[in-house]
Amino acid sequence: MKLIEVRTYKLKPGCADRFVPAVQAALPLVRASGMDVVAFGRSDHEHESFYLIRAYDSRKQLVAQQDAFYGSAAWREGPRTALVDCLDDYLNTLLWLPDEAVEALRANNGLA
Repeated sequence: MKLIEVRTYKLKPGCADRFVPAVQAALPLVRASGMDVVAFGRSDHEHESFYLIRAYDSRKQLVAQQDAFYGSAAWREGPRTALVDCLDDYLNTLLWLPDEAVEALRANNGLA
């Protein structure tokens, strides 16, 4: 079983063209920090909405990895401002899924 975080982003109007390159710059940093990025992409029903799905072994691991990453100079001095400036709002949802379901998400939701 994996703890899945589904983070959905609602962008400010007209920001999608700036948001995607900023996320593409951030994803290697996120992965290098040890987080398992399962999928990233644009919502199928809203042009200004995106999702990021990450997998963790536990809530403790999620907190530790995110605290370390979001507190790092690589994030703060890197793509943070470009990403945050595009956000109108975001929402995190956590749920437990079997490993097979996580792999199905990974296989069926390519990175934008």
